[in-house]
Amino acid sequence: MTVHLKIDESVAYLTLDRPDKAHAYNQALLNALETRLDALDGASVTALVVASTGDGAFCGGADLNEMKDATPEDAENLRSQALFERLARLPIISIAAVHGAAIGGGFELAMACDLRVVGPNARFGLPETRLGLIPTAGGCTRLPRLIGISRAKEVILGGRTIDAQTAVDWGLAHRFAQDCRTEAMDWAMEITKLDRQALAAAKRVLDADDLSPSLAHERREEAILYARKAED
Repeated sequence: MTVHLKIDESVAYLTLDRPDKAHAYNQALLNALETRLDALDGASVTALVVASTGDGAFCGGADLNEMKDATPEDAENLRSQALFERLARLPIISIAAVHGAAIGGGFELAMACDLRVVGPNARFGLPETRLGLIPTAGGCTRLPRLIGISRAKEVILGGRTIDAQTAVDWGLAHRFAQDCRTEAMDWAMEITKLDRQALAAAKRVLDADDLSPSLAHERREEAILYARKAED
């Protein structure tokens, strides 16, 4: 299994485990992620830590080998977007522990979490336009909400990579720690001292704006780009 789930009292730990591929997600990993999210439904959990194994990347995004055969229909029914949205809508507080590179869909996975803790080697980038695509697993929608439209354009249109300190300075990351995974786990334990129902209610209010229209727009634009690539 390329995604592990451990539940310890009121804290769940979701860990990507495909280090030889920079934890890039293929269909097998997405299948595993869906299974783990299924297991979280109805679980007596207050906080969730999302991390990955090893000392390399946090997540390198979509597996480019599988993307070679992507179709417009794949974009319209983008599975990674649906799963990241499902993660974002969980009635628990999620914390991404980003110790290394979070690129493309890996960045979008981190943005789907409520909170982010970064280590010194963390970096974030959305290089999709170099591939003739756009960030479609929530990137064009969530990044402007987190850091503002101007800075989001700098990243998506200008190709800027964000280092750990910049992520903190811009408010993308909430905490910096040499060992971000331990820091995220400690923070999750702090959160469990709060009222679970109150946390869920506050999250619903904070996330009240319906993201679906913008997410659908991302998929439509990506479908057009996939169709163009198929014609080349």
